[in-house]
Amino acid sequence: MDTKDFWKLIDDARALVTDPADTEAVADRISDLLAQRPAHDIVAAQQLLWGLMAASYRAPLWAAAYTINGGCSDDGFDYFRGWLIGQGREVFERVVADPDTLAELPAVKEVAADYEELECERMLGVAWAAYRRVTGEELPPGSFTVEFPALDPEWDFDFDDEEEMAGRLPKLDALYG
Repeated sequence: MDTKDFWKLIDDARALVTDPADTEAVADRISDLLAQRPAHDIVAAQQLLWGLMAASYRAPLWAAAYTINGGCSDDGFDYFRGWLIGQGREVFERVVADPDTLAELPAVKEVAADYEELECERMLGVAWAAYRRVTGEELPPGSFTVEFPALDPEWDFDFDDEEEMAGRLPKLDALYG
């Protein structure tokens, strides 16, 4: 399995659920689809997932998640990125490149009115669940690695600073401000 296969898996899962906005259902379907593959593909999927988690470990995205979710802990940022991965490659790449584009997504607009959170912890365990279903065991120790990059020091400010956030994420500020 490679990155292209992984994104296709997500697209396939999104196409198979009744409501692709239900990222929990998408995650369950991903696990189902992974469980139809050999164990080595499932292990590869786990590494690819965490590669995407590392690629999206960016302070501007964290600030956007903080705005959308009304705060965002370390775990909360993981779960937010799980949600983001579940949106598919096009959305993921666009948002990682410019987190303020989150304000353009229907899912973000929908939750903004009710101040609901966007997160999907279940996405982080799709390979674990599939591997356990296929082998009856946990993923092998050391089967994946993740190295998060250092966060951009230019974004080392209090995300509760409304003026700073408005200047850096104007579209999200207009939606949530």
